[in-house]
Amino acid sequence: MLRTMISATNTMSQLQEQLDTISNNMANSNTHGFKAKETKFNELLYQQFENDKQDKVKRQSPVGIRIGVGARLGQAQTNWKQGGIQQTNRALDFTFTKPKQYFNILMPDGKNGTKTVYTRQGDFYLSPLKNGNAMLVNTDGYPVADANGNAIVLKDDAKDFSVTEDGMLNVKYNNNTSAQIEIGVTEVEKPQLMQHISDTYIGLPDNFNQLGVPRANVLKDLKGVDRAQVAMQNGGLEMSNVDISKEMTDLISTQRSYQFNARTITLADQMMGLVNEIR
Repeated sequence: MLRTMISATNTMSQLQEQLDTISNNMANSNTHGFKAKETKFNELLYQQFENDKQDKVKRQSPVGIRIGVGARLGQAQTNWKQGGIQQTNRALDFTFTKPKQYFNILMPDGKNGTKTVYTRQGDFYLSPLKNGNAMLVNTDGYPVADANGNAIVLKDDAKDFSVTEDGMLNVKYNNNTSAQIEIGVTEVEKPQLMQHISDTYIGLPDNFNQLGVPRANVLKDLKGVDRAQVAMQNGGLEMSNVDISKEMTDLISTQRSYQFNARTITLADQMMGLVNEIR
């Protein structure tokens, strides 16, 4: 009975983590560019009891008794499928029409510097600078990088914006001049090796050099002749790929599993009480 309680306790803690994952997916169902996470369970090690000398019955199952100790949550994998496109008709809303392509965002690294992270959330804004210019930033205020990895800075009198299919930002100013800037776009060849940083941001893991995989095999900076591979659209945003109906089904199933394991602990405790009374 103690084994029963331990197995149920082990499983309940993992079910709680699955509930947290489902809750996070549902909370971000309206977050542009968000990718849902999917979890799977794996069985923990079995305890093998060799009682074949006492058990003389012929059977097809393995000899002896195997008692499990519960289940654990396997690796939470990200669903990288592209979400639907929401038309906003806003000049600084950009979206990709192909999967695996990401905007380059310059995020502070905590060491008075910046690091490049990647996101598919493309609602951008202009943030005024002290020198009178304006910087192109995302909703969190982080600078958007150009194809050379530098922050995109525009004159403060920019009035008209548009983006071409290959990711070229066209800007018009009040004095009838114009400018063209290549928005930094990176194609993630192996998204399973990327690390989820926060919200819709992903980046290379801190121990990436220890993986023994060249950066070129994971990330491909689309610039030069590779700009033809960029597929960008103006006036729209990619919606989250969270499937609410699936998440609700998983939520109900996980809650029932949690209740079942909690009931198992209660019954085991009652049985132990009966045994103690008999003694």
